Amino acid sequence: MSRLRFVEIVLLVTASLASPLLLGSPAQAQTAKAQGLITGRSGETMTVQTQDSSTVVVVLTDDTQVAQIQGVFKARRKQMSMAALIPGLQVQVQGTYNTKNQLVASSIKFKGNDLEDAQTIQAGLQPTKEQIQQTQQQLEEQKAALERQQQEMQQQQQQMALAQEKIDANKAAIAAANKRFGQLDDYNILDEMTVLFGNGKVALDPKYNQQLLDLAAKAKTITAYTIQVKGYASSVGSAALNQKLSEDRANAVTQFLQQQGHIPLTNMLAPGAMGESRQIGSDKTADGQAENRRVVVRVLQNKGIAGT
Repeated sequence: MSRLRFVEIVLLVTASLASPLLLGSPAQAQTAKAQGLITGRSGETMTVQTQDSSTVVVVLTDDTQVAQIQGVFKARRKQMSMAALIPGLQVQVQGTYNTKNQLVASSIKFKGNDLEDAQTIQAGLQPTKEQIQQTQQQLEEQKAALERQQQEMQQQQQQMALAQEKIDANKAAIAAANKRFGQLDDYNILDEMTVLFGNGKVALDPKYNQQLLDLAAKAKTITAYTIQVKGYASSVGSAALNQKLSEDRANAVTQFLQQQGHIPLTNMLAPGAMGESRQIGSDKTADGQAENRRVVVRVLQNKGIAGT
């Protein structure tokens, strides 16, 4: 073997051994955490607004573990489905960032009372925008009255200043509420149907099967759709029993949509049990009671995605 050929072989071997050191092994993904309020759901992703007002896009996968923290010391965890991840819920997310700067969640935790608050908001039991606007108008009227009093009573400047501070604090609270409800109410209703139930019944009547399948098929044609299911009961009987009936009815429709309509969990909000609230018929008549024993199903799309 010539000396030149020998040197060439040595250089090739050296380069092959050194290349892993020069290139380096892939960096280990660093675990990241985020804590804040869910402001939107879109299929397998959701947006979380952190305490510093920044927005994090969280990616949900089949490996994502969702748990509810329980107990006085928050030591126990109850495994939950992704359907519990609804707008308005305070969460703690742990995972790793992908190349799109999205946080791929390995685990998501939340408190039980936070879930109850978020479900209450989704069920529409919090003050409406109209109520907030009315309160805002009342605050403006109070401010105008205080300004008139200030012109008439120059010697009471200190008391007026304290009253003004209170008004400013109330305005800030209203502004914060407006921002939160604006995020949660930013949806278009693209389809809706009502399923009625017999007295004391929770089983789905087969006559509604095709209508629900048609609704599911339509929903799948909509970009980033979300399905909302709310169960109701008449006020006949005990409130506790009616609350349970409304929950079981909502669950029956939800299971049909998932199993027969093949709607993914990531596209469904947690079923809402409304109990005796929102009565639409008189419970003094049989027809009115029948109208109140219902489940309302809606297909929603975020207005931002729809461009409206």
